Formats: sequence, C-alpha cells, structure tokens
Amino acid sequence: MTRRQITDDIDALLSVLPKDIEAAVRGHNNTADLLEVIMDLGRVPTSRLTTEEVVLVDREITHEDIEHVVKGLGDFDEDNRAGIERTLHRISGIRNRRNDVVGLALRVGRAVYGTIDIIQDLIEEGKSLLLLGRPGVGKTTLLREAARFLSENNRVVIVDTSNEVGGGGDVPHPAVGRARRMQVATPSRQHEVMIEAVENHNPEAIVIDEIGRELEAMAARTIAERGVQLIGTAHGNSLENLMLNPTLSDLVGGIESVTLSDEEARRRGTQKTVLERRSPPTFDVLIEIQTRDQLAVHRDVAASVDALLRGYPLVPEIRSRGEDGEVQVRAAVEPAPTRKPNGRGGRERAMGGSGMDVGPTRGGLGRDTGRGPSGGPSRGANREAVGGPSSGPRRSEPAATEEAYARFSSEPREVSDVSEVAPLAVRNGSRLQSVRVYPYGVARKRLVNAAKRLGVPAVPVTEAGQADVLVTLRSYYRKRQRAIVDAEQRGTPVYVLRANTVSQMERFLTGLFDLPGTAEEATSVDEQMRSTQHAINAVLNGERWVELPPASSYIRRLQHELVQESKLVSHSYGKEPNRRVRIFRE
Repeated sequence: MTRRQITDDIDALLSVLPKDIEAAVRGHNNTADLLEVIMDLGRVPTSRLTTEEVVLVDREITHEDIEHVVKGLGDFDEDNRAGIERTLHRISGIRNRRNDVVGLALRVGRAVYGTIDIIQDLIEEGKSLLLLGRPGVGKTTLLREAARFLSENNRVVIVDTSNEVGGGGDVPHPAVGRARRMQVATPSRQHEVMIEAVENHNPEAIVIDEIGRELEAMAARTIAERGVQLIGTAHGNSLENLMLNPTLSDLVGGIESVTLSDEEARRRGTQKTVLERRSPPTFDVLIEIQTRDQLAVHRDVAASVDALLRGYPLVPEIRSRGEDGEVQVRAAVEPAPTRKPNGRGGRERAMGGSGMDVGPTRGGLGRDTGRGPSGGPSRGANREAVGGPSSGPRRSEPAATEEAYARFSSEPREVSDVSEVAPLAVRNGSRLQSVRVYPYGVARKRLVNAAKRLGVPAVPVTEAGQADVLVTLRSYYRKRQRAIVDAEQRGTPVYVLRANTVSQMERFLTGLFDLPGTAEEATSVDEQMRSTQHAINAVLNGERWVELPPASSYIRRLQHELVQESKLVSHSYGKEPNRRVRIFRE
C-alpha cells in the first residue's frame, strides 16, 4: 500500500486574487476541498468546492478586479490559459469580442503522490496506456504520477500542451520527477512537437495530455510504431465512445465497412457488409477512469474492439482502491465457453452489434404447445405471420406456412445475467423467464434494442445449439440450409420475420412473451397522431414549442411528416427509448 500525499501550493493561487476575495476564501477555511474560484464580470465571485458552490463576497466583479488578477499572471496563451511559475494551478480566461478578458476560472492544481499503485503493474510491463474519463475525474493527476514513476528508470519526455502536467513557467513542477517537459506554443502544433520529441530527444516513453485531433492521433501511431511507450489521455468516457468518434477512433485501430464475398459471408453467418477494425490499435491497454478510486481496464484493446463490433462486449477488469488504500482487482469475466450443438463439430458464429447486421441463417418451424415463456397459455398460438395479422383464412397446422409463428415448446434455460440485454419484464406480478434467441439473418443490434424497448429478457446467443428459439427471415427460411434443418431436428422453435426491421422484431417478441398485440399498437398510432395534431394546433395558436411524448422511430417519422405538412419545424431529442419530437414555429 502506498501512502497518498497531496501538495497544492494554495497560497500562490490565492495571492493573485483581490484582497477581499482572498480573505473570503481563507475565511471559509475549506481550501482542502476547493476546486476553483470563478470571477465573471458583473457577477458575484464564487468558490466551487467538491460538494457545493459558495458566494465569496456580496459585490459584483469589476474590470479592476480582473485586471488585478491578469497582471499577477502575465500573458495568456492562444488557448486562453495561464499559469503560475512552478505550480500546477491553471487559470482560464473568457474574452469578449474586443479580446478583453471578462471572466476567469482559477483552478486549483494539486500534485497527488501515491496514486500510481493502481496501474503500476501495467506501466512496468512497458505497454502503451490510454486513459479515458470525464473532466475532473483525475486523468491528468494519474498521468503526472505515471510520468514521475517512469522517469525513475527511463528516459521520459512530456508533451505538455496546456502546462497542466508540468505546471506553469519554464521550470517543470517537482511532481513530474526527472521527466523532461516540452511545451507546445499553440495547441494546433501538438502533433509536430510529438514527432519532434521522438526524433530529437531519444525517449523511451512519451507522456501526452489531451489527444483531441486527428493529426495528434496519427502522430501517436507513428510514435508507437517506433517502439516508444506511450501514455496519454483522450476525450471520451468509454471505449465505445472512442470507437464512435471518427477523429480519434484510429487510437483503437479505426473502424471501417468491409464487403465480404458471398462464400465468406455464408461461412461467417453475416451479411455481406460488416464493420471491422482497420488496423492494430495504437495503445495496448485502455483504462476507463470511472471514479478517482475505480478503473475499468481493457487489457487487450484489439480483442475488446473486435468483441464490441461482433456484439459480444468483453467485461473489463475492475480495479478499485478501498478506504484503507489497498487496491482490489476484480478480474475480467471470460465469455462462457460455447458448446457444439448436439455433438456437431462445426459452429456458425453470428457477428452482429455496433451497427452490424447479423447474417442470414435458416431455421425450421417448432412444435406448438400453446405455452408462453411465462408458463401460461400463449395468445394466438396459430397466428399466421410475425409481420401482422393476415387477411386470409387462419391455418390450424403450424407447418402449413413458412410465416407461421412457432410457439416456445420447452422450459427456457436460465441465463446468469441479462441485465445488459434488456430489463427483466414482469407480467401479472411474476417475472418473465429469460429466453435465449439465436438470430439468423436478423440484425442482432436491432433485436437487442427491440427487447429493451419492450422490457423483455430476450438474450441473443452465438450458436444455434444454445438457443431456446431461432429467428430468421422468410427469404433465408425458404433456402432450407443446414442450420434450419438442424434446428428442426432438435425441435427448436423457429420464428420467421417478413423484414429485418425493429417493428417486425417487436411483433416477434410480443408474440414470444405473450404481450399486448397489434390491435393495441394500431390504436396507439391513431392516438399519437391525434396528440401530434393537437400539438401542431397549439403551436399555430401561439405556443413557442410543444414537446411530444417518447415514441418509436416509425411514429416519429409520421410525426415529422405531419409537422412538415403544417409548415412548422420539428426536431428529435434524447436517446432511445426516450427519444421524442419537439415542434417549433420556426
């Protein structure tokens, strides 16, 4: 266990404040919890603490107050930041259109020693580390400690764009140890300084703060390819955020769309167009800083990215520091070993998720027992098609049509954890049992989203032999491939969808879990269109805007069309399943 020590040089920061504000900060006697002091022209000054924001003096900030602070600091850089010599404090300015400073945020910089133990083993292995986390969670503090620890036995160069790592002035803060610090004149030149550090100073490790531009990501890759250990931070909260960021996704290998041959698509069990990692990741290990004392560690970035693209995200290693200072490591959970269906040697792995559609497989029709997954009698056991009620006569034989619903014919196997797939639904006061679904030719990501929207515990699996039910498309069912025949021989129920859409999947899950059916849905559409018309009328009668309740993408499209016909403006806000439409006059 390493004892933690904190050095903040708080007197140096308070000395640049106007006297009455400095006295107020000291009078509150809470400098240990002080994060920053805010001084905005025409407003009262405040101090932001870890738990609250406190008004310092009961008067407004004047131009003289701001000029007093600026004179004590010196010039601001192009990124509107300044510092104090040999301290870690950062002062950020807000300028008006005439380039005058009209607001200041004086942030307390603290050197926290003894926090490196939580990732010390990863650094000692010589791996390149990328730190992610929200602002203020401690990325720079951990980065500074990593630089100090590495510099004890290695040649370390810090590329310090905003002087947050090494502090203000020309002399680096003692918290970085023996590491050398290269300052960056303007943020736009950071990538050039990164390359210069490698070419001119022969480092064994480079520490980089705030990789935020595409050129910097490319420079980081160039450095990694030269065999230099990299430790850096980037904007983003998680690995998935980084993958979705087109500017920085190259740090984890980059994502590209690939078109497969027909034979390869059949072998993989995917559609012809899939998403794949473009190249090896720049960083070996990715660390998500969840709190100051808890990290999620992806030890193999390449494997984690590939698993996310296939729709089976790996559970990261969780590291936490207890109140006694001891570091506890909860190892990553390995995926459960897949079993071969009925002793068959081959297996087909569906690779869905993260924007990828699951490729076509095929399935047969199962037995109809008239029992739903909740144990009670299922509704409409002889319903004809997943796509909706048929206009033709009902058929009593399930095998009479390839579009017939197959009923769940055996007790579903329990799943250890379905919380990541969909919330456990409750019907008639009892919890629904989990159902393992093998999507063959059905978009896995859409199926997961449909299950979340309906709140049913449908768990996609990677092999047909593991599934309680199999769902596929009508076009694939007609071809009668091996996977369908095997499913029929095992007695696995097979559901056939007319189209690869979320609405079709919701209808499938509605029938599988015996939820309210299509009649209620049709009524709901009419009601939502009526409420949309009422909202349009309200805006036409003078309301600035009206927000509609959350609705499905299909309903939102109808709402936008209706608003457009009324010559108004509408936009969608929020995330699924709470995404909704707001109607404006202009």
